[in-house]
Amino acid sequence: MRITDIQRCGVRPGRLVEWTLSPATVAAATRLPEDSRPPAYIQESHIRTAKCVREEGLFVPTWLGTAFDLPGRVDLDVLQEALRSWTLRHETLRSGFRWAGEELRRFTLDPADVSLHREDAGEFEDADRLTAHLQDRFDTVADALRWPNLIYTAVVRPDSTSVYMAFDHSNVDAYSLTRIAAEVHELYDALTEGRAADRPAPAASYVDFCEIERADADRLDGDHDIVARWREFIRRGGGTLPAFPVDLGLTPGEPLPPQAMLCEPLADAEAAAAFEAYCRPYGGSLVGVLAATALAVRELGGQSVYRTVVPFHTRVRSRWTDSVGWYVGGAPIEVPLTGTRGFPDVLRTVRTELGAARKLARMPLARVLALLGADFRPTSPDLYSIVSYVDTRAVPGADRWTDMRAHALLRVSYGDQVCVWVNRQHEGLWLASRYPDTDVAAKNMRLYVERLRDHIASAGHGSLSAVS
Repeated sequence: MRITDIQRCGVRPGRLVEWTLSPATVAAATRLPEDSRPPAYIQESHIRTAKCVREEGLFVPTWLGTAFDLPGRVDLDVLQEALRSWTLRHETLRSGFRWAGEELRRFTLDPADVSLHREDAGEFEDADRLTAHLQDRFDTVADALRWPNLIYTAVVRPDSTSVYMAFDHSNVDAYSLTRIAAEVHELYDALTEGRAADRPAPAASYVDFCEIERADADRLDGDHDIVARWREFIRRGGGTLPAFPVDLGLTPGEPLPPQAMLCEPLADAEAAAAFEAYCRPYGGSLVGVLAATALAVRELGGQSVYRTVVPFHTRVRSRWTDSVGWYVGGAPIEVPLTGTRGFPDVLRTVRTELGAARKLARMPLARVLALLGADFRPTSPDLYSIVSYVDTRAVPGADRWTDMRAHALLRVSYGDQVCVWVNRQHEGLWLASRYPDTDVAAKNMRLYVERLRDHIASAGHGSLSAVS
């Protein structure tokens, strides 16, 4: 599934229909008692950052979404029931937060109280106008500081219907998005064919996960080895978490800049397979992408150390695999780049660093920073820059994503960090990145991608040569 933004996912004209949680559902939520299960640290940090940035006068949309097609003439009543059934599978989508003074308190609806309200938004004959309308609606509804903070839409045409769904980030991560298209397709088909018994059971609850993870994190104290590892990593970084180590054309102290997006293929299926084969003895393609990035930023900026925080999923038990939620932690690594003899040396170093640091991703960074007493003021939606690698080929329905025109959607708005996502798909490697919208950043991100592509191709050629 390609990660992109709504401007690049091929929106086509048609009649727009929108679903939100119904007024009756919203009214029921206002009467709910407190749910004792707390927010995850990552949820709370996200919402507090949004609040802080908003109070400083800047609206920074941070929703995630998905897009996919249903073939033929759609039955909107059946689609509505499929969307409702899918929503009920995932408890986090009927759970939200209220402020009680400075504290965030959870509430959670019973499934019986959840219904969808449908609105016909009219015919859109111009794709650009429709795209702008969808983005505006998603910005307004899928907002961290409101509830409900999800919206489903369908662009209806005689021969097909495009479904667009948006959620505040507190409810979903990128992996969650990859499962939605197939699940909604299956529900729609089952309902159309009268196979109500085939509806999937509720997935394991992210709300339960939040309670478990937070209880584990709260047992940590300032003397724990995980806290000490982060303390030393931050100290060696000059007291800050790592930014992307190339010139982005930013001046310290300036307002949060708008961002731009870069989306393109890195390697076709054959080249991606060759790269994977080359990197396998060193730990796989994640190690390879990070090693290639380390070499690329050294070439661009003369860095002696590549310092970054690597995102890892926290679905450490199989029960969470099907669950929608924000299951992400970070592992800090440092890759020395002086005295290395080439790509294999860097691969070995990255493998060692990841092996030593991966367990740190299971402990929420917000908890660690609180124990450190570090003043990381929440003025940006990103605490640090990332380079992420995910292999999505085993996700149910991945072999049909091209036929479904399925995409994962990012909202690109404001931010002073660089986020890079590299996804392995059946078609090859795909890169998406958002970065500060400056001329300097655009030039250096283009150079970074070119060097990354070169290193991937060179490693792949090495693999093919070794085979031949």
